[in-house]
Amino acid sequence: MVSQYLAGLPAFGMYFGLSLVFLLVFKFIYTRITPHDEWHLVKEEKNTSAAVALAGAFLGYAIAIAGAASNSVNLVDFALWGVIALLAQIAAFAIIRFGFMPKLIERIKNDELPAAIIMATMSISVGMLNSACMTY
Repeated sequence: MVSQYLAGLPAFGMYFGLSLVFLLVFKFIYTRITPHDEWHLVKEEKNTSAAVALAGAFLGYAIAIAGAASNSVNLVDFALWGVIALLAQIAAFAIIRFGFMPKLIERIKNDELPAAIIMATMSISVGMLNSACMTY
């Protein structure tokens, strides 16, 4: 009886492991494409705005990854949608930075919380939309 309950454990392990890898890859890529050093701002300068914006980006990506994991038919499908989700999060950053708030980077560096809240909200919103659109 217990073996029936644990039959899905290998698939869980693979999807969960790949999800964690995706989060690490996202952190690496996202923090490289943003012109400010989020980790330095958060760790060394205790910049709340940088923490809020980065947390929103992570949460938005995690929501999209969750949608991809829930709706994918295999690991390759999941990986493909994980890459698409990453590109959508980068696009969200670009839309805010170049479209709605050209001085976003300066405002986050200056610890202006309203700018960070807008960035985080956009990231989470894009993640939710991305996740919802992955249902097929």
